[in-house]
Amino acid sequence: MNHEPRMAVRLLACSALALAIQSAMAADPSGHPGTGKSEMAYQGAPVAAQPADAKDLIGGDGPPMTTAEFDKAKQIFFERCAGCHGVLRKGATGKPLTTDITRQRGTDFRKTFINYGSPMGMPNWGTSGQLTDKDIDMMARYLQHEPPQPPEFGMKEMKATWKVLVPAAERPTKQMNKLNLSNLFSVTLRDAGKIALIDGDTKEIISTIDTGYAVHISRGSASGRYLYVIGRDAQINLIDLWMAEPKNVAVIKVGLEARSVETSKYKGWEDKYAIAGTYWPPQFVIMNGDTLEPLKIVSTRGMTVDTQEYHPEPRVAAIVASHEHPEFIVNVKETGKVVLVNYEDLNSLKLSEIGAAPFLHDGGWDSTHRYFMTAANKSNKIAVVDSKEDKLTALVEVGNIPHPGRGANFVDPKFGPVWATSHLGDATVQLIGTDPEKHKDSAWKVVRKLEGLGGGSLFIKTHPKSRHLYVDTALNPAEGISQAIAVFDIDKLDAAPQKLDVAAMAELGEGPKRVVQPEYNKAGDEVWFSVWNGKDQKSALVVVDDKTLKVKKVIKDDRLITPTGKFNLYNTQHDVY
Repeated sequence: MNHEPRMAVRLLACSALALAIQSAMAADPSGHPGTGKSEMAYQGAPVAAQPADAKDLIGGDGPPMTTAEFDKAKQIFFERCAGCHGVLRKGATGKPLTTDITRQRGTDFRKTFINYGSPMGMPNWGTSGQLTDKDIDMMARYLQHEPPQPPEFGMKEMKATWKVLVPAAERPTKQMNKLNLSNLFSVTLRDAGKIALIDGDTKEIISTIDTGYAVHISRGSASGRYLYVIGRDAQINLIDLWMAEPKNVAVIKVGLEARSVETSKYKGWEDKYAIAGTYWPPQFVIMNGDTLEPLKIVSTRGMTVDTQEYHPEPRVAAIVASHEHPEFIVNVKETGKVVLVNYEDLNSLKLSEIGAAPFLHDGGWDSTHRYFMTAANKSNKIAVVDSKEDKLTALVEVGNIPHPGRGANFVDPKFGPVWATSHLGDATVQLIGTDPEKHKDSAWKVVRKLEGLGGGSLFIKTHPKSRHLYVDTALNPAEGISQAIAVFDIDKLDAAPQKLDVAAMAELGEGPKRVVQPEYNKAGDEVWFSVWNGKDQKSALVVVDDKTLKVKKVIKDDRLITPTGKFNLYNTQHDVY
């Protein structure tokens, strides 16, 4: 068979594509014409799964590669690409890169994309200097081979990592320290693999505790006694806060990569169970609440809600505990399903699926704790789930890549109770009405669009006792924006926000100094911010008076290595946001 005509067509297509991209880059030197800088800044972080553990599928119909090339390409993909395209390349924030797509276009076409990037936000790995021509050729060939398969992680593997360091019977029966646990902060020390426990009253570091890598969430148990901490490497640490010196009492690894942990909060089931969801393998596990013993594993692989296509890697994102039923509410990211997990009988586990929209990520409760407001980030929607009736109430169109954290609840002077989200991909803050009884005309609609400092926001926050709304922009490419916070006056929402230069308050000197995640104390009269610097640079926490917006305290300590998330125990325990 003569392949020359087909090859000629491919080369012409690649040349045309390269010329088109070069022309667009000349008009827009960012390399991504039509894509906002804030969205370009949103790139997937390295996955926590180890590339060396993945089963290689080299050979077959892909172009020739040496074992050394395949190993290097696999490392690059896990570090730079899998966060957006998925370990199995089925796509999420990034486009699918399965072999039926990559082989059809061929090596030269793929090299052009990797080199120049795309107007949809893919980084220009070649022209930016981050990958060499040799690397790009290698990656273009690698993507035409079947993706390496990370190992599964089942009950046997979990139990091999499970350790009860202090048996429940040997733990104290009452609080043995004088800490004000209701105003205790758990602070992620991302690159140190630790958390810092900080007294919210004195602002003193009580201790640092070893955890997994890059802690994503700290969750207080329903009773307030235990603290559950999960790292991106899927390690969970159970910390007993009643001990004379709070410390780890149990530990388990539930997979290779994870983000979410939660505990049972329904009346009569407090502290009974914990649940964790993993990015790999795509599944969740229910554990004993006081020992972390794994009891039940459930896979999330299945069909997507839109095209009804099978997805082998639907990652578990946010999990919340229902206040209406003995249930956990689990976001399954790629398939767009919200799974209601009834834990009354683990042997006859009842699961209910609610079809929402693909790419479900983070979210939180409305002010009544009845409606779960959750972002389908690349679908640009907020799904509203009624936890009392166990059904989807609405899908609300919002801005570009909503990323609310848990969101923010307050009473709008005109529209009544609202829940707010900010966005990674644009500068807007959008308010959704949440009162279908007294403000029916505003319910489940965007009632206001506020203009923040810019895109790249990760968290938005307020408090029932505050009249301010805080919005970070930690991933904005502009230094003056990523180091500041937008502060809205809830009583004057038509006015522009005040810009709070939090990084300047910290007086740290050199470094990126990204300001991330506003977090209130229990009383709601002060707000804590992380000033997140490089691993080898000084970082800090800045505490601001909510009334005056003046700095109250800058917490600096050599132990504060890359502080990011902060979780006030009372607010986390009672879902106050």
